[in-house]
Amino acid sequence: MQITYHIAQHDGGWAYRLGDVWSEPFPTHDSALAAAKQAAAKQQVGGQNAEIDYQSSDGRWHRESVEGGDRPQVEVEDK
Repeated sequence: MQITYHIAQHDGGWAYRLGDVWSEPFPTHDSALAAAKQAAAKQQVGGQNAEIDYQSSDGRWHRESVEGGDRPQVEVEDK
């Protein structure tokens, strides 16, 4: 899986975005970029195997087994 954090002006400052979700605003581009890089680094930290429950958009509940070492490929796009 590939995920990308995007840096952009947002809400009176600078922020990073993953999909349609924005971070809190930062006062400078550099501080938003540093925060995005920190968030991306945290995505690479593995954990333990686990069972997760989640609700899909149709309202049904699902249970899955996830491997703690299954980490996405992450990049930070600064355009």
